[in-house]
Amino acid sequence: ERGARSERERETMSWTELTTFNAFDAYDDGIVRGFKSALLTELDYENLMQCNSLEDVKMFLQATDYGTFLSNVVELDPATIVEKATQRMVEEYNYLVGNAGETLSAYLDFLRHPYMIDNIVLVLSGTTRNDSSLSKLLEACHPMGMFEELLTVGVASTPKELYELVLIESPVGKYFRNFQFEDMHELKPELIRARLYQAYLEDFYDFCVTRC
Repeated sequence: ERGARSERERETMSWTELTTFNAFDAYDDGIVRGFKSALLTELDYENLMQCNSLEDVKMFLQATDYGTFLSNVVELDPATIVEKATQRMVEEYNYLVGNAGETLSAYLDFLRHPYMIDNIVLVLSGTTRNDSSLSKLLEACHPMGMFEELLTVGVASTPKELYELVLIESPVGKYFRNFQFEDMHELKPELIRARLYQAYLEDFYDFCVTRC
């Protein structure tokens, strides 16, 4: 009886989701399908392997859905191509988030958290060792992990101040709550990242179980 009731509940939920799909999720679904169809195919990659120069790569990509994303680049190099392709990915991601419903938007935000954690650890390790300027550290951060509070890390002189003045209001600030900030100077960046990732994965798991 309990199993039958559970099955009926799933069927009812499924029909309810279907009746509201067009209103809340159809446009997002269309966006994702469009992004998927724009991915390079195996044949495209085989053709890229035949290119003799980066200019040939640029011309080939212009005939794909990547279009003219390299048109304003004067001097091509692999790092610039990666930068421009990443920028395009971030723009498409932000467009999807901007048109997503509440649950999907929250889910997509979770996908950015690892990049945010990596950026924070990069900035934190660089500033505590004083081995690079803040502007250079921010340039090295991944665009997917950029957030407003990260741009103001210069106001903090200690890891504890960094949390209290900057990170506490950030999307990943809650993952720092159990840190002993007095010990952060002695912790290796890899250990800080691992602890933050653990808190993030537990939070993401709870979200998927309760909201998805």
